[in-house]
Parts: sequence; C-alpha cells; structure tokens
Amino acid sequence: MKLYGIPNCNTVKKARDWLEQHSIEFEFYDFKKHGLDTKTAENWLKQVDWTKLVNRSGMTWRKLNEEQKQNVKDAHTALLLMQEKTSVIKRPILEKNSKILHMGFDESAYSEIFNPDS
Repeated sequence: MKLYGIPNCNTVKKARDWLEQHSIEFEFYDFKKHGLDTKTAENWLKQVDWTKLVNRSGMTWRKLNEEQKQNVKDAHTALLLMQEKTSVIKRPILEKNSKILHMGFDESAYSEIFNPDS
C-alpha cells in the first residue's frame, strides 16, 4: 500500500498518523522528492476525473496565473500540470495494487476501508 503526498501537508500528516496508530503498513511516496511519473498519473486519471485530482482550492492552484489555469482543461493538460507542480495534486492519495482507495483524509472513510464490518 502506498500513501502519496508531501510531508509538510497537515492532511497528509493526519493520514500517516492514523495509519501508524492502527498499525497499517504503508510506503510513503513523497512527491517533493520523487515527482510524479507518467504511468502513475495516467493510471489515476483512468480511475478519477482530472477535476478531482487537481486541487483547485489549494494554494498552489491559486498562485497560478489565469493563463496557466485556463490551460488546464482536460486529463492531458492536468497531467502536465501535476508533473510540473506536484503540490497541486489532491492529497494524500491512498493506493493499493495501483487502485486508488481514497483521496484526501477522512477518519471515517479510512475506518470503513480498513474495517468494513465495523
């Protein structure tokens, strides 16, 4: 299982803490250190619409100029932006066997994913 994000993001910290507190093993993938490879991005874009992957309410998006924002209009242009500015990706992304389990962090959603019968 992988958790994608950036280490100084509060939402990522909450997700990491929750997983560790529940003794769930995961590999943390740091976008800042490793970037985002095309294969992973394309896989996510097959599962989730680009408008959900690009965090258009975050600081990185808000700092883009209007032309940059207008240029992001489909999965291809979103992929290019996500690779150029990984901080624009909704985070964290929890993935298992290349399948997105959850985007963002919500304690009740994580509880449901890892304890579906509770």
